[in-house]
Amino acid sequence: MIFTVAIDGPAAAGKGTIGRALAARFGFRHLDTGLLYRAVGAKGGDPVAAAEGLVPSDLERDDLRSLAAGQAASKVAVIPEVRAALVDFQRRFARAEGGAVLDGRDIGTVICPEAEVKLYVTASAEVRAHRRWLEVGGDQSLVLAEVRERDARDMGRADAPLRAAADAVVLDTSEMTVEAAVARAIAVVEQTLEGRG
Repeated sequence: MIFTVAIDGPAAAGKGTIGRALAARFGFRHLDTGLLYRAVGAKGGDPVAAAEGLVPSDLERDDLRSLAAGQAASKVAVIPEVRAALVDFQRRFARAEGGAVLDGRDIGTVICPEAEVKLYVTASAEVRAHRRWLEVGGDQSLVLAEVRERDARDMGRADAPLRAAADAVVLDTSEMTVEAAVARAIAVVEQTLEGRG
């Protein structure tokens, strides 16, 4: 069965948590596409060459979740040649047999507009900054400034800006528990699977 769940949204909204939970629940493979960009940024050197030469083991580095890797990812993600090099990788992953969950910034709008389920997971900048601060520590006001700066860059870029697909189900997790957000996402996927069956 080919079945793609596309999850988009800004940083620290809960995409990864929901994506991993859906993959576990339905036995689908999971790809945090942000790791692709983080890995390219973390490799350093020429970003286009880094993207074209990316291998699965590059996604296993332990520094990819750092604030620095996130900032580097956002900078290389605006380079059209980097994006193009990573699009094919993502599309092959998404449409392989067995089902896949991909989370990122442009999965439902650009990478997999044909995805069977599209979710747009969001939360207020303040809530997302607090979540990120709990993960990485530091100065909370600086983390909020970085979240806002990254949102502006991701939503304002010319190539594949961050936005909800027209047919996406929007999940605002600002006031939701993790369990409630996951349960809502599971219900959306189950409903779609039942409709196909």
